[in-house]
Amino acid sequence: MSITTLKRAARESVSGLPRAFWWLWASTLINRLGAFVATFMALYLTLDRGYSASYAGLVASLHGLGGVISSVAGGVMTDRLGRRPTLLIAQVSTAVSVAVLGFMQHPAAIAAVAFVVGAASNASRPAVQAMMADIVRPEDRMRAFSLNYWAINLGFAISAAGAGFIAEHSYLAGFLGEAVLTLTCAVLIFAKLPESRPSQAPSAPGKAVEPEVGMGTVLRDGRFMGVVGLSFLISLIFQQGYVGLPVAMGADGFSAADFGLAMAVNGVLIVALQLPVTRYIEHRDPRRLLIVSSLLAGYGFGLTAFAGSVAVYALTVCVWTLAEIVNAPTQTGLVVRLSPVHGRGRYQGVYTMSWSAAALIAPLMSGWVIDRFGAEWLWGACAVLGTVAGLGYWLLMRTLPEEREATGAAAPAPDREAVTA
Repeated sequence: MSITTLKRAARESVSGLPRAFWWLWASTLINRLGAFVATFMALYLTLDRGYSASYAGLVASLHGLGGVISSVAGGVMTDRLGRRPTLLIAQVSTAVSVAVLGFMQHPAAIAAVAFVVGAASNASRPAVQAMMADIVRPEDRMRAFSLNYWAINLGFAISAAGAGFIAEHSYLAGFLGEAVLTLTCAVLIFAKLPESRPSQAPSAPGKAVEPEVGMGTVLRDGRFMGVVGLSFLISLIFQQGYVGLPVAMGADGFSAADFGLAMAVNGVLIVALQLPVTRYIEHRDPRRLLIVSSLLAGYGFGLTAFAGSVAVYALTVCVWTLAEIVNAPTQTGLVVRLSPVHGRGRYQGVYTMSWSAAALIAPLMSGWVIDRFGAEWLWGACAVLGTVAGLGYWLLMRTLPEEREATGAAAPAPDREAVTA
């Protein structure tokens, strides 16, 4: 491929998106540059503090429990208070709680503050996704979601390797660094991002009033809840990269820096491949994409059972990273199409809850399985879950409308007045 072709592809990937999107993108990048707690908590507790894998799993699960609760609460806040206030509250709360966590000594205090960190950090996710859907045109959303995911992993690729070496000298510096960068995100949001929540337009004479969207509406949406359930299974697999993999590598004698280098492959590959792969899959059948990505995720982690060196661990990371590259924008785009305009916050909150619930259960599952049976059984379970998720997507997608019909029904144009007000 020529340099000219690459430049043209890059221009097409970033052109046509509103300025507000890029400020939101920048805040995401800064936030992920400071990602430390979620990535290195298991190593901090087991290697630095000397706790068992089961205790590390318990703390990570409490972090996930906070996310489960705040995902729904953050979704409701996003619809009621607005996207911008929700982001500000979540980011400031995260900065404060992460800094406090770095100074905690007692096991009960560590667990309690980890719960608060999980709640604060996850409260912002529904607002970010809803704001992105508000300000980006329907035909550009999959590209926008991919760019945002690209920013997440660009930050992660840099922070994972760097934080691994920071952890070799001072875990506290990692906690404080994340707090400072998260607070920087809050300042950026306050200074640059306008509110994007669509206003409720008055109904025309003789036209039915648009029904209110409450949590009951979301929970009764069987098609959407099916997607949420399958997202939970996929999330349960991907979470092992942050809870099962570091514990297993630590038990095999690898250091925090070794884990950081292996996981940096994930971020580097997404940075290198997310945009070109998205251009390739953007108009392809989401049914096949979700089935294939489920199988790649399950069997990618399954291959970890055969890893015995950093290089082989990195190779397995390559396999399930391909699944992540395909799954993330495809599934996020599907959720937006299934969400009504004035219920985007709640729908995104319930969808985000599937990831938070996985963050709650995955550490308990991985810690218990590793302690009782060994890591090989954990990786075998991931392969089974990937197969089940692939079958589930195949069954669910048979009842979904064609993409053209779904998009026309559930992906209305953004409210430009609300964006620029």
